[in-house]
Amino acid sequence: MVKIRPMTTLSRPNSALLVIDVQNQVVAGAFNKDAVIANINEAVKKARAAGVPVVWVQHSDDWMPIGSVDWQIVPELSPLELEAKVGKLYRNSFEATNLEEVLAGLNVGHVYACGAQTNNCVRHTGHGALDRGYDVTLIEDAHTTTDYTFEGQPVSAEVLIDDLNASFTEYELPGRGANVVTTAEAFV
Repeated sequence: MVKIRPMTTLSRPNSALLVIDVQNQVVAGAFNKDAVIANINEAVKKARAAGVPVVWVQHSDDWMPIGSVDWQIVPELSPLELEAKVGKLYRNSFEATNLEEVLAGLNVGHVYACGAQTNNCVRHTGHGALDRGYDVTLIEDAHTTTDYTFEGQPVSAEVLIDDLNASFTEYELPGRGANVVTTAEAFV
């Protein structure tokens, strides 16, 4: 069992699970997609059973407008009507959204993070949370991304996932920190 050492600079004792951008278009072609979505589904079930609120984040853009099929959360996941939904336009789920207000209203100082895409919205949201004083636990087997090319060089999704997991392991800032757990270790 992995112990989460609370250090948050916020005076909020609760945790929440952020499910970031697990949308039809975002995860189309994602690495290990089915296994990751199954792990996210398990994390959601475990969070609910532990009384940890689940917050669903959805990105929108010109190529993925609100309400489109591409924008919808994948059908394998089922947000509950009473669970918070946060729409966003930027990689960091805190920027120009009501996420901070949602988390403050739930008295949250620690977030578990999962979703897509690892190298974009999951990474930037995790760092955004740390910058705002939250502790962050990345669920290492519950985030994914796609392969891409940067400056003519291929970058594999698996390398990006491993990199974020390594970067968040025992990462500390003054008064707060990040760590990594598996789905099996989360919410115990």
